Amino acid sequence: MAKITFIEHTGKAHTVEIAVGKSVMQAAVDNNVPGIDADCGGECACATCHVYVEPEWLSKTGLPEAGSQEASMLSFAAVTQTDSRLSCQITMTPELDGLVVRMPEGQH
Repeated sequence: MAKITFIEHTGKAHTVEIAVGKSVMQAAVDNNVPGIDADCGGECACATCHVYVEPEWLSKTGLPEAGSQEASMLSFAAVTQTDSRLSCQITMTPELDGLVVRMPEGQH
């Protein structure tokens, strides 16, 4: 099992465990983390699982490729930043154990 810490826009942290191979979004949904709506269920079709990846993790998670479906869907997110990702598109690996992501104030 790997650990992920989700930090709400208020600063409240939620550390959860998830099996390697599952998505960061699924970790939030399975553990009732507030702030990840995941309306499309992880199909990269809604941008309601938007997160900001902490800088020290960007080299491991990467950023969306220009022109990708994820990059296109992020254009629908309310407030994106250079470290924005859709959590449904980040698959947990052993290297991501301890990942920290922040959530925007709202997903719509």
